[in-house]
Amino acid sequence: MTFFRKKRMFALLLIIFVMILFMNSSYIGRKLYPIYFQQEIKQSAAKHNIDPFLIAAIIRVETNYKYHLQSSKGAIGLMQLMPDTADWIVESSNLGPHTQEDLLRVDVNIYLGSWYLNWLIKHYNGNLVYAIAAYNAGQGNVNKWKNNGVWDGTEGNIRDIPFGETRHYVQRVLYYYEKYTKLYTDQWNGVAMSSYKEALD
Repeated sequence: MTFFRKKRMFALLLIIFVMILFMNSSYIGRKLYPIYFQQEIKQSAAKHNIDPFLIAAIIRVETNYKYHLQSSKGAIGLMQLMPDTADWIVESSNLGPHTQEDLLRVDVNIYLGSWYLNWLIKHYNGNLVYAIAAYNAGQGNVNKWKNNGVWDGTEGNIRDIPFGETRHYVQRVLYYYEKYTKLYTDQWNGVAMSSYKEALD
């Protein structure tokens, strides 16, 4: 009886070991962390010179790829753009006229959100962590924290961000950004932009 019990235990351990190896594979990782609307993300990333995995991470945290969402505060679409912000983006980028309904279109929303993310990155001289925080809290708040020495814009000091929602937001975006970069870079032909990843180091 003991012999058969040991065999069952060994078989169970073997199955668990194989499952762990299986779960660590990139294939399973991509099933657990899918990226939808890949074509639109890649196109906007190329247009605005942004790492596509950063765009995907923002979308994942904002809406989990639900393109039709509208928040209680009025933010619209995949990248949760406020209509006023979208109007400013369109005016600043010399795009043609748009309607609020256009913000629910996947391609339009990702294009405008990516433009804004690019603008924020430039505004903070390449500091991705400041840019991500500003995407959530607004550049007015982040500028105040920066200028008053409240938060230095580093990943290591995210705990100093005064808004709990923004602290959590930045942590989640960075988590998914790292996950997507590890899981998809090879599949996307090394498309990740090292200059932006290095900005986090």
